Amino acid sequence: MCKIDDLKFDANGLIPAVVVDAGSKKVLTLAYMNRESLEISMREGRTCFWSRSRQTLWRKGETSGNVQYIVDITADCDRDALVVAVDKTGPACHLGTDSCFNTPLFESGRAAPFSVKGLYALLEGRKASLPEGSYTTYLFQKGLDKILKKVGEESTEVIIAGKAEDRAETVYEIADLMYHVMVLMVEMGISVEDVTAELASRHIIDHKVKQEKAARQ
Repeated sequence: MCKIDDLKFDANGLIPAVVVDAGSKKVLTLAYMNRESLEISMREGRTCFWSRSRQTLWRKGETSGNVQYIVDITADCDRDALVVAVDKTGPACHLGTDSCFNTPLFESGRAAPFSVKGLYALLEGRKASLPEGSYTTYLFQKGLDKILKKVGEESTEVIIAGKAEDRAETVYEIADLMYHVMVLMVEMGISVEDVTAELASRHIIDHKVKQEKAARQ
């Protein structure tokens, strides 16, 4: 376990802080901390950075409400850079996206392991860059009404496949539905965390109901 005194701040008294999602390990943003902002972050348990453009301290979420609660902070081997793992309450980027890193520079063609959050990030990138020839670009350009129409159509397809008890077709149609629902989420600025938090709250309620029923028996 190192201490703040062990860290190597640069000539301006700053140290780069790579902020990542504690759950998905996705890189959210790159910011800078000085000794004071790091001490505040550790004391308050939420990220506080040093704004190089405004030359002042700023707590993430103080105006947007998109707070980043710190899970842990790790220094690299040279003690001159930090990784800050956080549990965030909203978009990390001032543009309203889940991460600041959404602009593709190079793609090797090698497929990355699939994840729901990975797909969400890909869709965010598509919305930000709108690459030509992409079906996702087409949906975003057409807007909310078109996206909602596709969600409705895919919902119907799931019902038809399920009613026919065709498992393979139902899986296929559910995948289509999930994709279009996630396009809707990105369009409306609804994050994966927003949905999982809602599901978690329902789980708690359901658990309490089960406990109350058991107590009455």
